[in-house]
Amino acid sequence: MNRQELIQQIQQKRSFLCVGLDTDPKKMPQCVFDLHDPVFEFNKAIIEATAPYCVAYKPNLAFYEAYGLKGMESFVKTINYLKKEHPHHLIIADAKRGDIGNTSQMYARTFFEEYDVDALTVAPYMGEDSVTPFLQYEGKWVVLLALTSNKGSQDFQMSTLMNPQPEHLFEKVIRVSQQWGNEDNMMYVVGATQGRMFEDIRRVAPNHFLLVPGVGAQGGSLEEVCKYGMNDSCGLLVNSSRGIIYACNDDHYAEIAGNKARELQQQMEEELKKHQFRE
Repeated sequence: MNRQELIQQIQQKRSFLCVGLDTDPKKMPQCVFDLHDPVFEFNKAIIEATAPYCVAYKPNLAFYEAYGLKGMESFVKTINYLKKEHPHHLIIADAKRGDIGNTSQMYARTFFEEYDVDALTVAPYMGEDSVTPFLQYEGKWVVLLALTSNKGSQDFQMSTLMNPQPEHLFEKVIRVSQQWGNEDNMMYVVGATQGRMFEDIRRVAPNHFLLVPGVGAQGGSLEEVCKYGMNDSCGLLVNSSRGIIYACNDDHYAEIAGNKARELQQQMEEELKKHQFRE
């Protein structure tokens, strides 16, 4: 999915919601465990309930890799189901890969050829040669970690560098990485809990899409994210995982997940109106 197709989906659905498929069997309702592949069947039900209200899905690889081959089979089935039944949704593999060049080439082949996802989260801290292999795939997105929502983001990402003009480390990551990719193939992860720091990010990267985790269970404010982070192309993909997929733990889990996704979509529609998002 290219940039214009993504913007069209946001326009049509009046939503910039990404549903995180952080699927944990310990949190799934008991009713799914009678099925052949509980993780996939849970994902499938969540997808069918939430697809009208979101534009993207983000399966987190850790929740599948933890269960070995069986978990990865569930991941592959989920990806294939999305591509067949909901081909207009962006699929982001949240794997946070990044290594020396030849290893990154193999990671890129894995996710962009073997699994054929649309986007992959990538850690940029080994530098250009660890990122550029992911940028060689036409129509695919690299989602660089920039300013994350966890407490530990203060340890390094917020460090001040005394360059000709003082800047935070995360600002340098965004500024320098724009020499490797562009707004058509690169996004940035920015945690919703970072508040007004979105202003600093938009000064460095005014046009790029931002993938924003941390709304809902982690306490991030959708209104604040939009106030400081939205641009005239929307420029945001706001992710919610636990607040949607684990909103209910009984037989009605999919229905309640759909309701939660619809609530967020309605809030997003109001934000798009407020910020005069272009048609």
